[in-house]
Amino acid sequence: LGRQIVPEIEALPQLEAIYVFCGNQSVHEQWAKKISKVKGVYTKIEPICQALEIDRQRCDQAMIPISFNGRDALFMYTQLLKEALLEIEDDDKKSIKDLVDYCREQDDISEDQIKLVEREYRDHTPIWWYTAETFIYPMLNRGLRQMDVDIILKMGFFIRHLHQHIKELHSEQQGNMPTNFQVFRGQGLSMEDFEKMKKTKGGLMSFNNFLSTSRNREISFKNFARPAASNTNSVGILFIMNIDTAICTKSSTPFAEVSKVGYYKDKEEEILFSTHAIFRIDRIERIPDNHCDRLYEVTLTIVGNDNHELNTLTAHLREKSTWATGWARFGYILIKLGEPAKAEQLYQMLIEKAPSDKDRADYNHQLGWVYYNMGQYSKALLYYEKSLDIYKKILSPNGLSLASSYNNIGLV
Repeated sequence: LGRQIVPEIEALPQLEAIYVFCGNQSVHEQWAKKISKVKGVYTKIEPICQALEIDRQRCDQAMIPISFNGRDALFMYTQLLKEALLEIEDDDKKSIKDLVDYCREQDDISEDQIKLVEREYRDHTPIWWYTAETFIYPMLNRGLRQMDVDIILKMGFFIRHLHQHIKELHSEQQGNMPTNFQVFRGQGLSMEDFEKMKKTKGGLMSFNNFLSTSRNREISFKNFARPAASNTNSVGILFIMNIDTAICTKSSTPFAEVSKVGYYKDKEEEILFSTHAIFRIDRIERIPDNHCDRLYEVTLTIVGNDNHELNTLTAHLREKSTWATGWARFGYILIKLGEPAKAEQLYQMLIEKAPSDKDRADYNHQLGWVYYNMGQYSKALLYYEKSLDIYKKILSPNGLSLASSYNNIGLV
């Protein structure tokens, strides 16, 4: 049956991989080996489950967003985005409840997993939750990859908890870590991203999510880089990352050995970096392979806060957003990243849940600025006036926010 069906469906773009379950492995391998999407032929269920787990991880690896070109303002705003998320202080108890309520509104999250988080969140470490088989990892990955405002709002507390846990482990493990060492990461890159990376050689790149790496080169290559190259639309990449412990300690990108504290013990000798780790692209070389010409080895070196060019650019852009803090700053950065619709969504949600009149006035003012930047001037005027009405009630006649409101109304 598979011999007839698979050739009919293999060209479907939404079909990523095919696993053949049969009674006679040698017979079905003859036709299956001619079809690139067939990942294996099996006579038992257990090996299929193991292969599926590896391929699921490979898909997750490939979906982590990457920014290139350290001289680009957009690249630097992704770094400020991390700062904005980490500086926000929310009520953890309320945040957990908000996340649980949000998950119950979704169609693809089981009630058992939701109840587990609701009951036991404080019983386990953030790294345990990040590595466990729950909705936490895929939801966080999707939120940061797509810049999904709803998810980031609901998971902001977890991002901060996970970063803090990695930071604490980094301090504890620092004495046992070598000064300089290498970690590895295998993944697929789209052709477009691979071309961007080649053009950025010698420049900087950032992984805009928490970054999972391994001390084991062989696992990274065989389980992730090589299989990724079988997809004709992607390039298989083995990242070789040179790590200087001193640089990481001084920077805001700590890392930790998590194989003893994660959900799976002793898994892959895993080293987990906090979000938005920055590296310099040192070398890109093709890996000779008899089966594929789209396998590359990319050597990276971790970059810290002592990078003068990085510091100068970041400080300049940071200074432009000092007027805003917390979620308001997050919305400002979304606009600078070319995401005004997401900034609009963020401020609308913040207005609904504003804890004080001052916050509500600030968020209305920011929403007015969003609409002004989108060219929707009537809406901009509406929200500037809403903020002005609130400011008049809570501020003195000489309040600076009043001046700003009048000024922006005049600009419209």
